[in-house]
Amino acid sequence: MKNTPTNFLRASAIAVCFALIPLTGLAQNSNSSSAEMKESGSEVKKAGTSAGHNVKHGRVVRGGKHFGKHMGRAGKHFGRGTKKAGKRVGRGTKKVVKKVIS
Repeated sequence: MKNTPTNFLRASAIAVCFALIPLTGLAQNSNSSSAEMKESGSEVKKAGTSAGHNVKHGRVVRGGKHFGKHMGRAGKHFGRGTKKAGKRVGRGTKKVVKKVIS
């Protein structure tokens, strides 16, 4: 215990590192069409598990409600992904047509 300041600094540095690790996951950009499509699939999975869990416990109506909410969110994500992919393809087509015409 002779190096108490050193141990304190080492422990505090490790604590700060562990505190900042979750922030790296939030910094990722999920703005691509493929990320939206993947999120849609994850939402469908949540819909099935949520409905199954509620029905298992005898809450059929609640299970149907949660299933519908998750499926709605899945559709929203899938639509956003389709929109982004369509815009990207449209821009590429526009550039090709400009090159062909001129």
